[in-house]
Amino acid sequence: MLAPQGLNIQESRGTVKVTGRVARQSHIGLINAVAGGINGVKNVDVSGVTVLQQASAPTPVAPAPQAAPAKPAAPAPTVQDIPATPVQMPDIVQQSAGEVEIEDTSRVAKAVLAAIRGNGELADDPIDVLQSGKSVILRGVVDNDHELRLAEKLARGVEGVSGVDVSGLRVAQGVKELAKDKDEETGDTVYTVKAGDSLSKIAERYYGDPMEYKKIAHYNNISNPDLIHPGQKIRIPG
Repeated sequence: MLAPQGLNIQESRGTVKVTGRVARQSHIGLINAVAGGINGVKNVDVSGVTVLQQASAPTPVAPAPQAAPAKPAAPAPTVQDIPATPVQMPDIVQQSAGEVEIEDTSRVAKAVLAAIRGNGELADDPIDVLQSGKSVILRGVVDNDHELRLAEKLARGVEGVSGVDVSGLRVAQGVKELAKDKDEETGDTVYTVKAGDSLSKIAERYYGDPMEYKKIAHYNNISNPDLIHPGQKIRIPG
């Protein structure tokens, strides 16, 4: 079957190289099968084998189908032709400004300060209350540890308080003496400057923080905080 094709076969170190021409593509596979089955053949090279081209009958060409006559385009719908679709609008709830409650951001701090001022033991202590969210910060001076714990307890008992910070509350004996001269109209403490006083020392006595001297200086219109003298009356903001 393959002999009439005039194939040339060469062998070198177990590799069989086949060249020539065959009538069909399937014959190349047959060459691989026959040569590869010979004992000692390790590889079969058929890259030199070509397939004879056979004339093929012309493929009949089907006549092109006639195009169907184009249908006239439908007229574009006018606004009157498009059915109206009802649109569901969302409900709008209106509320007058008088019904909107605006939260006082210092409401909790004010309530805590009122509770402290209403207590007989703490009423005269220079205590300041700040608010941070729902927590309050107590600053100032009390006479003893008992008053410090009392101030914290009162603050925690106020409705709306979620936390109490007393790290700025300092204990100093005799603090009530510092606050005994109080202006009943303004709630300010009137302090008489003594020898050796400075605004930072006074601020530490009343607020527990020497840096609060700026607050006292501003409140008393003191342009130079270093210039105060014995006998001078200074108001401590309540």
